[in-house]
Amino acid sequence: MPELPEVEAARRALEAHCVGRRIARCAVADDPKVVLTDRVAFERAMVGRTIVAARRRGKNLWLSLDAPPFPSFQFGMAGAIYIKGVAVTKYKRSAVKSTDEWPSKYSKFFVELDDGLEFSFTDKRRFARVRLFDDPETVPPISELGPDALLEPMSVQNFVDLLSKKKIGIKALLLDQSFISGIGNWIADEVLYQSGIHPLQIASSLTREGCEALHQSIQEVVKYAVDVDADSDRFPIKWLFHHRWGKKPGKVDGKKIEFITAGGRTTAYVPQLQKLTGTQSGKAVAADPGQVSKDGATKEGEDGDDDDLKPRKSVEVSRAGRGKPPSRKTNPVQVSEDGAAKEGEDGDDDLKPRKRVAISRGKPPSRKTNPVQVSEDGGTKEVVADGGDDDDLKPRKRVATSRGKQNKNATSAPSRKTGKAVGGKKKPSIEHGCKDDVETMEPNKADTTSNDEPGLDKPTAAVHRVSERGVTRTSSRKKSKPTKYQ
Repeated sequence: MPELPEVEAARRALEAHCVGRRIARCAVADDPKVVLTDRVAFERAMVGRTIVAARRRGKNLWLSLDAPPFPSFQFGMAGAIYIKGVAVTKYKRSAVKSTDEWPSKYSKFFVELDDGLEFSFTDKRRFARVRLFDDPETVPPISELGPDALLEPMSVQNFVDLLSKKKIGIKALLLDQSFISGIGNWIADEVLYQSGIHPLQIASSLTREGCEALHQSIQEVVKYAVDVDADSDRFPIKWLFHHRWGKKPGKVDGKKIEFITAGGRTTAYVPQLQKLTGTQSGKAVAADPGQVSKDGATKEGEDGDDDDLKPRKSVEVSRAGRGKPPSRKTNPVQVSEDGAAKEGEDGDDDLKPRKRVAISRGKPPSRKTNPVQVSEDGGTKEVVADGGDDDDLKPRKRVATSRGKQNKNATSAPSRKTGKAVGGKKKPSIEHGCKDDVETMEPNKADTTSNDEPGLDKPTAAVHRVSERGVTRTSSRKKSKPTKYQ
């Protein structure tokens, strides 16, 4: 706001009441952000000049005087023309009320005409721009504008041809003033709703029927709004316009309205009618940041990316995983084979240890589990842990291999319990197993008495069972305390 209908209503009011009048007095605000010409020079250039015409292109308006330079007004977010005693326009979110002081404290350009009539250009939010040009149509921003949506409508064929070459979202294209000038946020939402087109649909992917429907909607919405002087109270009740403000939960014609970000702007649309088609049909659309929650409060921080509108953190993790393998510290569950982050993972947790993932699965990691077992000839063989996932064994395999190297010569390897070499007469260690256990033994040990018999020196590594299917199992029994014998 304001858009083409609001600016056109201001132009018509100026033309009806001010053309042919001489400027007796002019006051320009000392606001260099809005007024881009020296204030004193601006005022001097206006006094004594006669207004010949009021002109508009897109959302820009300028006054043609009997001699240059000419004042130009770019309305921005809240710019407006007010004529004292005259109802100019009544558009949504108008910043100045008729009961406010005159001239308004937000006035940037004030003029008193020779017949006593006064008008003012105001801007409460300071996004407007007031300039002084010798020929406004030949310099930016007006010279860079596309055809005016009201005065220079495109033919249907030209419109279809232009859309077929645009590889961007349709709403972003409609907001581009170099493509069509005069269409702003509310008009774009309205025409897309009335033509049943999703705001994120790629322009070049629209069918001819979709392009024709959009072309017709633009002409109808703009013309109707202009005909009622942009008085929003007179807009048809079936329009989305009446239900889109404030991002509050609502319905239009019984259908739910949702909010997303499209073209960098908050966008209202009706998912039931406006669906992504073609190759975009499978894409999910997330809510716009700041969308109203169930309790009616505005939520902030739920950001979505314009591409897929996924949470920003997830997008960053996914992109980071595409070009490089995960770090050794990276949880192997976080990155899938195609490089995308798996659901439920936070982008800042990729370097957390495995312990966190194991806990989230409901089973803490066991330090005793060793997927590499020592065979009878002293070599190592790879086994598959029962109940484990493939990705659980990958990082453990590296650790286990290093331990396996230490077990090649069990006679010289230090005991993990005593810290001394195994093989001497030390305190016995009893491990409970079963008769079909394959145990790690010293290569030069002749006695292979059962574990149930006391008095034998044995390696203290965890005992693993190998079933007929080649699956290793670690005994879940608690270790018995070493028994002393006299």
